[in-house]
Amino acid sequence: MSPEKLDPGKAPRLLGWTGIVRLGLVQACIGAIVVLTTSTLNRVMVVELALPALLPGLLVAIHYALQILRPRMGFGSDQSGRRTPWIIGGMLVLATGGVVSALATAWMATAPTPGLLLAVLGFTLIGIGVSAAGTSLLVLLAKSVADHRRAPAATIVWIMMIAGFAVTAGVAGTLLDPYSPERLVEVASSISGIAVITTLLALFRLESDSAPAAAEDRTPFLQALRRVWDEPDARQFTVFIFVSMLAFSAQDLILEPFAGLVFGFTPGESTRLSGVQHSGVLAGMILVALAGSRRGRPTSETLRNWTVGGCIASAIALLGLVAGGFTGGDWPLKANVFLLGAANGAFSIAAIASMMQLAGRGETGREGVRMGLWGASQAIAFGLGGLGGAVASDLARQLIDDAGLAYASVFFAEGLLFIASARLAASISTRPVMPVESAPDIRDTASRADKRPAAQQNDQAATWKGGECHEPA
Repeated sequence: MSPEKLDPGKAPRLLGWTGIVRLGLVQACIGAIVVLTTSTLNRVMVVELALPALLPGLLVAIHYALQILRPRMGFGSDQSGRRTPWIIGGMLVLATGGVVSALATAWMATAPTPGLLLAVLGFTLIGIGVSAAGTSLLVLLAKSVADHRRAPAATIVWIMMIAGFAVTAGVAGTLLDPYSPERLVEVASSISGIAVITTLLALFRLESDSAPAAAEDRTPFLQALRRVWDEPDARQFTVFIFVSMLAFSAQDLILEPFAGLVFGFTPGESTRLSGVQHSGVLAGMILVALAGSRRGRPTSETLRNWTVGGCIASAIALLGLVAGGFTGGDWPLKANVFLLGAANGAFSIAAIASMMQLAGRGETGREGVRMGLWGASQAIAFGLGGLGGAVASDLARQLIDDAGLAYASVFFAEGLLFIASARLAASISTRPVMPVESAPDIRDTASRADKRPAAQQNDQAATWKGGECHEPA
């Protein structure tokens, strides 16, 4: 093997604020297509087509379930050594899925069964596209941003994603009136096309050149995944993400019904309450971005403290909702919900920034696998949490006559999940760890040992001792 192929390549070029914003544009494009299919098409199926709400719910569940492919997508980008082709490829698949899903929804009006089958294909493409583009985007962000910029970078990217949600929902809503199946397909196709073009422009010459994975590294995907899972920090962080996202997403579908049934909020008032919560989330994100961007401070420890503190604050805010379930209209619900949003925003951004740091901790060349593992954990927890919160609230209302007490019991359980999340986050090490070079496959090395010059075998033995990397003597 030539020395050039063994060269790990140049260190990634660190991005400035403009480069971070360009990645934020890509994240906004991903969010634009996702919100079009999970929100707009959902409404069309239920309202205009009068289909059961379970149908779009199951289609969205396909999108979440397929994100279990994230580790495999990350492994592929690790092997190729470049993230940009995977982001662009994923975006093309995602955009195709958005158009196919819109065509399927329009077709359901006249041919429900064929339309449903086409919708399954469309949402399958959406799940695959999000897995490929989203995972590689996060890895590129993690490897290209300086430590002191990771918290503000995560905030910028996520705020731009939320902006993508809002702008797409507003524009699509305006263009869809008056509704027609043809107009739905035109709007979906236009948004998907704009997202692809914007992604291509944003990524143009953004990623620095990186050498592909060495041909000598023939580690299969499942073995690479097992190695990452065997890393204590990666495993612990995976469990933390699952538990915290379970608690985070469980409140989404029950907060507005809680406000309506217990506090007598009208639909408009409960919708504005959701806006109060999102304002709190934004405030929490900005607070962590400012705190995490200060130079000269131990970034890992700062982010861990904010993650733990955000989880504890979320639990306290949920206990406030428990108290509101007992007291009813006298409780300051809006202030409570704002604090809950701020705590959620603080812990989530701190966790994302920590994830960017932890992606490079451990065996080198496995950043994509780690990020994919965490992304899959988040997606599965998010899907289960939303469904679980709704089911738990319905079950509690069946068992408890008082609606306030029923919702209070669910909020209390979510608070316990946040306490468990804080404990998990606190146990993740903040020590600085140098990356460990990927060990060659022992069986493959042994099978080729007699085919190499003796000097090269001696260099191999001097370099690898006890599974650790050492300088040759």
